[in-house]
Amino acid sequence: MTVTVLDDYQGCCAFLDAAHELDGSDVRLDIEHRHLEDEALPARLAESDAIILIRERTSLTRELLAQLPDLKLVVQTGRLSSAIDVEACEELGIAVRDGGGSPIAPAELSWLLIMAGCRRLGGYLTRQAEGDWQRTNERLEAESLGHAVHGRMLGIWGLGKIGSLIAGYAQAFGMNVVAHGRESSAGRAFELGIEFEPDRHAFLARCDVITLHLKLSDDTRGMITPADLAAMRADALLVNTSRAELIRPGALLDALDAGRPGAAALDVYENEPDGANAYQAHPRVLATPHIGFVEKDTYELYFSTAFRQVREFFAG
Repeated sequence: MTVTVLDDYQGCCAFLDAAHELDGSDVRLDIEHRHLEDEALPARLAESDAIILIRERTSLTRELLAQLPDLKLVVQTGRLSSAIDVEACEELGIAVRDGGGSPIAPAELSWLLIMAGCRRLGGYLTRQAEGDWQRTNERLEAESLGHAVHGRMLGIWGLGKIGSLIAGYAQAFGMNVVAHGRESSAGRAFELGIEFEPDRHAFLARCDVITLHLKLSDDTRGMITPADLAAMRADALLVNTSRAELIRPGALLDALDAGRPGAAALDVYENEPDGANAYQAHPRVLATPHIGFVEKDTYELYFSTAFRQVREFFAG
């Protein structure tokens, strides 16, 4: 059985402890380290009996699935996402499996971006590489010292598992925390003893840092508008490790150019990976390459589940 793993950028999945789940099976791992364009996928996957997706890096559309007659199983690492056309899989007789995840790694990366964004670490590292010592910007008039997080206000938009962890990190560092979101976030804020601000623009206007932790759905896609971004303070930092599509297309770059918010720290982009380029080039953006879940513990969790599902499926 040929099992293709797509988008294994680090070339690590075959060397995880989780790979022992396949010991004794007749599975042949076929690992693709590059991100393939849509037109290359039918030929690349033509002999695949199963496909393992690493989160949403590649989408399996109805058009693509219809061109893969040997495909019997699709496994999504983590929770099932819109990257798989589940209805098409059902019609074509392709089984679909998914797994679970942990909020720890994305919460830790979010906190890293909060700290690094507040201290303007991206600018300092960029200018240091260019030979400028203790500078964040090529132009002196655009310099920023950054600031400590202690005593400042962190706004958490979406107080689920990840947001709740970040609230604890922030309080440990002496930040004040306010939450915003739907009724579930209000209830969680009450449980944690965190202030909840129901008014969106009041929430945005009072925070030094806003971090987004919302699931992408039809209701949340594009829900953050240019008017919302303009309501943020000129010295505020926006952190997004959730989904780029929560923000209206193009709105964040325009808002940064207009001066509200003052900076952004991002791990997610539309049309990855090329969609990150405009943000990486912006002087007030700290950009990481969608690595919120990319660390060994999470990968062991993802692939132990995925490889076990493959083994059990083909064992009947």
